Amino acid sequence: MTPRCGFRPAWAEVDLAAVADNTRTLASLVSPSILCAVVKADGYGHGAVEVARAALGAGAEWLAVALVEEGLELRAAGLDAPILTLSEPPAAAMPHVVSSRLTPTVYTREGLEVLREAVRDASVPSPFPVHVKVDTGMHRVGAPPDRAVELARAVASDPALELEGFWTHFAVSDRVGDPFTSEQTERFRRALATLAAAGVRPRLRHTANSAGAIWHPDARFDMVRCGIALYGLLPALGEGSAPPLRPVMSLKAAVSYVKQVPAGERISYGLTYRLEKDSVVATVPLGYADGVTRSLGAAGGQVLIRGRRLPIAGTVTMDQILVDCGTGSDVEPGDEAVLIGSQGAETIGAWDWAAATGTIPYEVVCGISGRVPRVYRR
Repeated sequence: MTPRCGFRPAWAEVDLAAVADNTRTLASLVSPSILCAVVKADGYGHGAVEVARAALGAGAEWLAVALVEEGLELRAAGLDAPILTLSEPPAAAMPHVVSSRLTPTVYTREGLEVLREAVRDASVPSPFPVHVKVDTGMHRVGAPPDRAVELARAVASDPALELEGFWTHFAVSDRVGDPFTSEQTERFRRALATLAAAGVRPRLRHTANSAGAIWHPDARFDMVRCGIALYGLLPALGEGSAPPLRPVMSLKAAVSYVKQVPAGERISYGLTYRLEKDSVVATVPLGYADGVTRSLGAAGGQVLIRGRRLPIAGTVTMDQILVDCGTGSDVEPGDEAVLIGSQGAETIGAWDWAAATGTIPYEVVCGISGRVPRVYRR
């Protein structure tokens, strides 16, 4: 049955029971380290608030976001768990970070000074927790190890602040055989040793993203930050054993139109798809404005209808795709079409899209646009 989620019969189903199962699986895998559920980018397109609630209810102890605005959304929804900002907040945002009890990451002297000022100006319990990020080789954000140590010592010496966390981020932990992850871990350990020699010991040391948590047990430290695995997707394929995870998102629509098209006709923009036989062609109301990659048809993308894998016929358009249902097909308007998910014995996953179009499943699920209603299953 098509959910009542708008006039257009298209929707993304989000299985919150799967979020909870994945959380329990990951928390058990990394214990005694604690689990931080990464819910940035609107929960990787799944809905940050709903996913956060499900993850916290199943054993996650922390949440992490990229933007201050994302943290404020979680607080406005009544979530009281610790929320880490994964980048240093802009100066204008720091008073909101403090007043909303978000946990800031800092990696510049300027950021630390702005934080100190915001804490002085606010009526918040003291000391205020801070995490310092050290750049161990990815070179995106974070202070070089010597400066990160200096910042951490400055935080620890300030009675208004608490050096709660010290952390880094891996660049290639999804490539299990790449030695660079071990190099990053060793650089991190050396920075920690320098801190310890100065009598500074952060309570939470963390390095591991999903790939680190799954494939690099020596890098779990006190906390792991799981993003893509929380949503039931492995960060890489063929990289060794992994815990059983349940994909959380399905993308579905109802067939909106069906027509008979004779052999020899070419269809959709560019007329790149030629019918070799008389065929039933179905229109499905999802397109690249909804996150269906424009090149997916040319890359061999498929749709499930009536339990069968059927090819996307030609170019994905902004609002619709065409599906070649074959000669004599009994597909009708209203039939469920599954672009991501399972139907009968068949499954199409985000990794299938990613492999076909040369990307990663993170981009696939994050790209399902906001105009596709989310329907939550518990």
